[in-house]
Amino acid sequence: MTPIQKTNVPLRILILGGTGFIGAHEVRYAVQRGHTVTVFNRGLGQADLPPGVQYLRGDRSNDLDSLKAASWDAVIDNSATDPAWVRLSAELLRDRAKLYMYVSSTGVYFPYVTTNISEAVKPILIENPSNGWSSFGVRKALSEIEVEKAFLGRTIIVRPHYIVGPGDTTYRFPYWPQRVERGGEILAPGRRTDAVQFMDVRDLTEWMIRMVELEATGTYNVAGPRTPLSMTDFLTGVRASLGVSENDVRFTWIDDYDFLEENGVDEVVPWVPLCGDALGSASINFDKALRSGLTHRPLAETVRDTLAWWNSSAVPPGRRAKPDFALTPEKEEGMLAAWKARTVADTER
Repeated sequence: MTPIQKTNVPLRILILGGTGFIGAHEVRYAVQRGHTVTVFNRGLGQADLPPGVQYLRGDRSNDLDSLKAASWDAVIDNSATDPAWVRLSAELLRDRAKLYMYVSSTGVYFPYVTTNISEAVKPILIENPSNGWSSFGVRKALSEIEVEKAFLGRTIIVRPHYIVGPGDTTYRFPYWPQRVERGGEILAPGRRTDAVQFMDVRDLTEWMIRMVELEATGTYNVAGPRTPLSMTDFLTGVRASLGVSENDVRFTWIDDYDFLEENGVDEVVPWVPLCGDALGSASINFDKALRSGLTHRPLAETVRDTLAWWNSSAVPPGRRAKPDFALTPEKEEGMLAAWKARTVADTER
């Protein structure tokens, strides 16, 4: 993790969004480094932002008037998946900002039919009507084009992998720390050697702010950890991070992708089945970002901090009481029982 140090040249940074998952982390880090931050949003979200942050209200789809009265050194666009929204904001800010950073996604490469996917791989620009997963990535890719048209030579395109850590607005990664802490027999999906990738939100956002400070341009995949991690390494790492005894946890591996899919388990992030359209989803090449100063904190820090956040008052009690995890205790128990019964039947044939 890079120590927080104030920069020599404070910047004026506009963040489109700013109160969601990654935006709040960006704002805090930027302020700590001495920058002046303005956030633009509808004012519906809540976030504990530091004093001095300036707020502009509006709507990406039809009300950008509050952006017309000022100028900034850099814009960070976190909130748009609609190319039309991006076009409106980028065209309006073209002469009001020096640099435009757009937060895209590795989803622009979907379907992930190759491995070691670098920035040289062309994004998919046409949706596949038969595959609902393709829409998100195509919209992100088309949004990238809008940014580059308006800010020619003055853009940073950031394509992050799964973003995890404190403040996660999804139920994906938080599942694992709370499940391992609970102990007992745990369904471990996939093959033991399946690779996994994800990015701690703090490592992502801190690197983004530093890239803005450098006035960097170009396109960057952002993923982690720094060295390859298997699902086995991940699960044992989560257990060790939380100080849970090996005697209190038993991982039962279900390595049959078809069985998992038949039971409605097509991903338990960071795990996804590495086949078909997801073949290369866990082999995103992020060497370019590493060369540009991307850092990764230890898995243990991400796990412990995510669990501490999940158990804190920052998470509404109702959300903790009824989490929308891919695996509920009942579903996990039923799948484990079915798997064992099938295994016994296979051995008796």
